[in-house]
Amino acid sequence: MEKLEDSRHLYLDLMKRCLVNMIYPEAEEVPLPATAAGFRGRLARALLRLPSSPQPWPSLRDGQGKLLTLSTANRMEGRIWPLVAHTMIGLKRLDNLEFCIEQVITNGVVGDLIETGVWRGGATIFMRAMLKAYGVTDRCVWVADSFDGLPPPDAHKYPPDAGDRLHEARELAVSLEQVKANFDRYGLLDDQVRFLKGWFRDTLRAAPIERLAVLRLDGDMYQSSMDALVNLYPKVSQGGYVIVDDYGAIPACRQAVHDYRAANGITEEIRDIDWTGIFWQKGN
Repeated sequence: MEKLEDSRHLYLDLMKRCLVNMIYPEAEEVPLPATAAGFRGRLARALLRLPSSPQPWPSLRDGQGKLLTLSTANRMEGRIWPLVAHTMIGLKRLDNLEFCIEQVITNGVVGDLIETGVWRGGATIFMRAMLKAYGVTDRCVWVADSFDGLPPPDAHKYPPDAGDRLHEARELAVSLEQVKANFDRYGLLDDQVRFLKGWFRDTLRAAPIERLAVLRLDGDMYQSSMDALVNLYPKVSQGGYVIVDDYGAIPACRQAVHDYRAANGITEEIRDIDWTGIFWQKGN
């Protein structure tokens, strides 16, 4: 049993390192241009909470003053879009995902796993890797995305999304075919992976999901976050986990979480993962 646990740990640790591309870091060392004049620069500076500047990215340093490349900072904290890595959520949020899935498997919490908003598929690839590592064959991973970027904001219906420009970022539009190819690279594309293609408002309500053990939101916007919560939170089993990737980074997402929890009397403690991610465990 000890050898099995050691092998499982080694496999999952290597998966995380591959997904954030710690294996070939030189591929991440030429960041795409980002200045305050461009959309990428404005968005990235907002996420990094850096002052506006017409200059390219400044040097970043860790707590000991060591110079970091943007790619290293991304791998550590998930703060910027990587060039080739399959996830942008960073190691702490992958560690949290591992913890939540391990808990629901160990404690027998019923249900599948889902991420709403998957980009290149990295977090859902890790979900499938977790099921494989634990020999779980009676759960599915649901991969929900438009596979065409984010929707334009509907500011009339969802005022917190007013002014949102993420739909202009074509870097966030990754095709279904590419995400499937990424799963296949890890040998994890099989019938335990199910894809929901389309806007959440159109796909989640009728999705053939009975129960969920882990619900991970990464839809950025108020509308996308609310669509996921309204349609999927009631399916989360007692003892299951809800993870919200953009809570700390995007005020509209945070507002959606607060509004839904208040409207539904949800009082379970919100726990921090890192500078942006949060999670809670569903009670009675």
